[in-house]
Amino acid sequence: MTSSDRDESAGPAGPGDAAGPVVATAAPPVNTVVVPADEDPVAAASSEVIGGPPGRRALLGVSWWIPARFLALAVIVISVLGMVQKAPCYNQAWFQPGSPQYIHACYSDIPHLFSGRGFSAGLHPYVDRIPGTSGDLQYLEYPVLTGLFMQVAAWLTPGAGTSQDQERWFWAINAGLLMACAVVAVVALSRTHRRRPWDALLFALAPVLLLNGTVNWDLLAVALAAVAMAWWSGSRPGWAGVFIGLATAAKLYPVLLLGPLLVLCWRAGKWREFRVMLAGAAGSWLLVNLPIMAANWQGWSTFYVFSKHRAEDYGSFWLILMQSRGTGLADLDLYIGVLMVLGCLAIAWLGFTAPRRPRFAQLAFLVVALFVLVNKVYSPQYALWLLPLAVLARPRWRDFLIWQACEVLYTLGIWSHLGFVTGPKQHGIGEAWYHFAVVLHLLGTLYLVVMVVRDALQPDRDPVRWDGSDDPSGGVLDRAPDVFVLGTARTLREEESYAGYAPAGSEQWLDEPELPEPAEKA
Repeated sequence: MTSSDRDESAGPAGPGDAAGPVVATAAPPVNTVVVPADEDPVAAASSEVIGGPPGRRALLGVSWWIPARFLALAVIVISVLGMVQKAPCYNQAWFQPGSPQYIHACYSDIPHLFSGRGFSAGLHPYVDRIPGTSGDLQYLEYPVLTGLFMQVAAWLTPGAGTSQDQERWFWAINAGLLMACAVVAVVALSRTHRRRPWDALLFALAPVLLLNGTVNWDLLAVALAAVAMAWWSGSRPGWAGVFIGLATAAKLYPVLLLGPLLVLCWRAGKWREFRVMLAGAAGSWLLVNLPIMAANWQGWSTFYVFSKHRAEDYGSFWLILMQSRGTGLADLDLYIGVLMVLGCLAIAWLGFTAPRRPRFAQLAFLVVALFVLVNKVYSPQYALWLLPLAVLARPRWRDFLIWQACEVLYTLGIWSHLGFVTGPKQHGIGEAWYHFAVVLHLLGTLYLVVMVVRDALQPDRDPVRWDGSDDPSGGVLDRAPDVFVLGTARTLREEESYAGYAPAGSEQWLDEPELPEPAEKA
């Protein structure tokens, strides 16, 4: 167990003035565990409920209740509470016309798509056309691995009873499978930062996990992406790539993890590891997708065509702009593409120029947050995408809870607004208050982005690095010397002041490679 008396509000510490470099320290002992109550004021205050922070003589992780088991149990409890929260809809509201499912804030796509996408009729996704549909939605509009997940749940759904009974069973089976995904995700998180397993409690107790875990099938991709990061942290780039490919086959956003890995491997000169990871990602993605491509290209491509043709939708800044102007943007995809390119270039510049190489989790969070902020739609369950990345990038309860509060208010806001526009009595909030909820979501995400960028630029403020750690989620990047830097990092290196930012260890970041002495002439 380690502790920290650092005061984050005191500013960066270091030799000289407040802007000086963080003092590099030796790597912490690998057999110690960081307890949040020792270094996080909010965690310490909350621990008073159960008797206060553990003392020096506390034996942590030596009983059957190791962190992974405790975290798994916490996720199960939160998931069950999330199922209970859906009880009004499970009992009746899903099957009533109008707004009851929104008024009770218990909406879920899952039961509606059992019949709406042909599973109740025994149709096979991507191959069988959905009856009564036209345009871009003649086939299932989800990536292949999510479609397989839905199909397995449909096979497990009993065929007896009314259609409502079958939809209830379909939701309950999916809820159980998604709970298993959440358990996998939290265990993977606890093993990504091995000295900080208790940070994963942020994921386990997250309000958005309770409210949005069974709105859609996003937890499948979240779990696979979390496993990929755990493999990468264990210096297994091949397996990390395999799970990035599988996660991308379940939801598109995990492909964004390749960008941060490219930048960081470039800076550290880890090209072989990056190629192995990329080959694993491409191979697993193709393995899952090629059979469906061959069986029915139109069915396979429905997800991508539907995403491209989608207009401004709920949760996005673009919807506010469209509703305020009274008309949409003709070139919306172009605007989003430009913003994504510029944002990714800015994140890459941060990765190359930060005085100390940013952690993988930091850049991964930033690029997915960028996608969330500029995308044409933001569904409440998309907060789950950022959940494990936020835990790894900024494991601070105060900042995490500020972000979560904004996401909870947005979730309640979208359901209340849909209740207003779909119900005859207009129960809920109107357009102006809904726009306010969207802005809250955007500001909450931006707040966390600012904190992560600050940590990258001022490593002394990064809670993960306070004890001498470098990049626990970095795997082969952890304590690796830099071979390519730009901007500020390059200037510091030329001024020979870079050593203050380099992690101390067996590697000497500033040593020039020894050249062989020329052979003497005979």
